[in-house]
Amino acid sequence: MIRPAAILASLLLPSMVSAQAAPRPVAVTVQANRPVGALPPVWRFFGADEPNYATMKDGRKLLVELGKLRSGDVFFRAHNLLNTGDGTAAFKWGSTNVYTETKDGKPVYDWTTVDRIIDTYLARGVRPYLQIGFMPEAMSTAPAGTPYQHSWRPGFDYKYIVSGWAYPPRSYDKWRELVYEWTRHNVERYGRAEVERWYFEVWNEPNGYYWKAPREEFFKLHDYAVDGVRRALPTARVGGPDTAGAGGAFMDDFLAHVTIGTNFATGKVGTPTDFLAFHAKGQPSFVDGHVRMGIATHLKEVDRGFVKVTSTPALAALPVVIGESDPEGCAACPGPENAYRNGTMYSSYTAASFARIWELAARRRVNLDGVLSWSFEFENQPWFAGYRQLASNGVALPVLNVFRLFAQLGPERLAATSDAQLPLDTVVAEGVRGAADIGTIATRTADGRTAILVWHYHDDDVAGPAAAIRLTVSGLRGKAPASATIWRVDGTHGNAFAAWQAMGSPLNPDETRYAALEQAATMRPEPVALTAGKGGTIAAFALPRQGVALVVLDAR
Repeated sequence: MIRPAAILASLLLPSMVSAQAAPRPVAVTVQANRPVGALPPVWRFFGADEPNYATMKDGRKLLVELGKLRSGDVFFRAHNLLNTGDGTAAFKWGSTNVYTETKDGKPVYDWTTVDRIIDTYLARGVRPYLQIGFMPEAMSTAPAGTPYQHSWRPGFDYKYIVSGWAYPPRSYDKWRELVYEWTRHNVERYGRAEVERWYFEVWNEPNGYYWKAPREEFFKLHDYAVDGVRRALPTARVGGPDTAGAGGAFMDDFLAHVTIGTNFATGKVGTPTDFLAFHAKGQPSFVDGHVRMGIATHLKEVDRGFVKVTSTPALAALPVVIGESDPEGCAACPGPENAYRNGTMYSSYTAASFARIWELAARRRVNLDGVLSWSFEFENQPWFAGYRQLASNGVALPVLNVFRLFAQLGPERLAATSDAQLPLDTVVAEGVRGAADIGTIATRTADGRTAILVWHYHDDDVAGPAAAIRLTVSGLRGKAPASATIWRVDGTHGNAFAAWQAMGSPLNPDETRYAALEQAATMRPEPVALTAGKGGTIAAFALPRQGVALVVLDAR
């Protein structure tokens, strides 16, 4: 068992450490009457290896919170939805037992467990980004003696994840029929209009650990699956291939195959494709006794992916989903380099990285539809055990609060600058290793308010001076300043981890302490004093290092 107190004892949050340096003055300016384009809500995608956690107590609780972010427009992607097994969750494992065979090889379909998972999503305002995979045991061509369920656990080499589910099917016709029957069942159970809103994609990272066959075999697997989906629902939204990274030559070949290649399932030219997907990850390290994030690695891969998916003219305008976009690559792997996860390093990184992904998409003219955070929860694990997750034992972490701030941003972006925001090219090339990145995004909400996000980020998880923000907003309607509120995520706001540390890091908080942790995780709006000054309406507030704040000005 991982003991969180042992792992995290030396990781006192920088925002709670008294920094001797004076606050850094930062000027943020917003032109509320100058729209500069749309800000798509790309943050509304989440995912996890372990599909069965969704139906467990803390999984259900967290899905409620995700659904609240944007009810009916939040999507969840999970591995292992077609795996054979009894539905018992484990690290990087899950199963539904949808497909078995009789002794004479006839298919037996059982949708009980997978229905329960999808029912749980939909009841909480979340829809499936439906990953078609992995291979049922009765259908797998794994060599004799290959175990079906992997034996991986935290600390083991990643190679142990690969087992009998990672191989092609014995019969592609049976594979297609399984996908057809599953899709047909979903249409019957949930209705055509509902299932038309889902995303359908085949497998996960077929250019990496997750596929044990040549790439042409994956293209065949993909074609047969898409044919099965579209036979049951011709209007289904299908895409992929959710490669590890930008995909390199694998992605080049995939793009060529779905546009000008011969479809393995139909014999026609090309494969129906409604969206494209790839993955991008950062690379934190442990340096001089602290975590150093790798935001530059993350953003470089995002940019490579954007260049790749727009390289084929016939596909360049398609919606794009970064099907996994995270600070590093293994949610279930704790360790010193991953010790950023419980506190405000993760939340400030999320704000700073999403801001740059929006910028890169605009630069590359990418139709960015989603940026999926591979971060959910790990059921019945020690408190703050060091996994990449949104909540611990049902209590929200600071990073979830940043998604709650994103949810308050509007669809229309407004002109905004911060004199301490690092240029995009600097962050992509070098990360944030010198001066801190104190940046902003401003939007107009659907009801006419002005919502302004401000973050204070640095790659190094060490103490530093706060920022003294002077926010000036021009172009507001009315003669008097609007009223305003501020929402905060930092060392003392929206931060259950800091509260748990202050309790002495109890291994088993009782009911009273649990309630206190839930209260500590809750953001509360505070009024902001506004004055009419030169250039517009002025607000001033402090933003600690690793802090994120949202200022909302009501319309007049």
